[in-house]
Amino acid sequence: MPRTAEPFRSPVTADDLDQAVRLAVALLREAPAAAWDARAGTLEWDCWETVEHLGDDLFAYAAQLGPRIPPMDGEVPFVLRSRRPGGPASVVHADRAAGPAGLLQVLEASGALLVAMVRTTPPHVRAHHVFGASDPEGFAAMGIVETLVHTHDVAQGLGLVWNPPAGLCSRVLARLFPDAPRDTDPWPALLWATGRAELPGHPRLTTWRWYGEPRR
Repeated sequence: MPRTAEPFRSPVTADDLDQAVRLAVALLREAPAAAWDARAGTLEWDCWETVEHLGDDLFAYAAQLGPRIPPMDGEVPFVLRSRRPGGPASVVHADRAAGPAGLLQVLEASGALLVAMVRTTPPHVRAHHVFGASDPEGFAAMGIVETLVHTHDVAQGLGLVWNPPAGLCSRVLARLFPDAPRDTDPWPALLWATGRAELPGHPRLTTWRWYGEPRR
């Protein structure tokens, strides 16, 4: 599908990422401790594993920007491990003994690392991502998408209602999903763009990707 011409867009910022993580953590604190073993939406992981995966995503994006010369040919080579067959392979794992409060502290800390890297990395810096070598703004947008959609997955499993701000959704759609529909509310459009929902006239996607390359 050819990508459409890009109109003026508002940039994605470290403040946007900070807001997304703060809102996600605040929502997830409402979940009862006994609910965390429930399956996370349509994923094959439970809610605990999905939040660990989210924390790992945020940590990995921060790490990718970290070296003095960020890698352009692959990811920083941390060892990934899964706690069980079929579970997410991650660097970041939360101590189960710390309970949900500890898990959410791990998520907050990982988010703060990426926020800090986005704030302090010069905008000309590029680093590898499988969906296109990206700049700090792009990694912030990726972190927001991961946060919004995985919080959606977890909220489904925990029985919580998650409606992130339209502005956040709109800015990351413009940055990463140039072909997403623009004639609908941005949150349903983001769920559609990440294969999690149908839209009128747009069947649910079975494969999807974003475009991380810098955009002007």
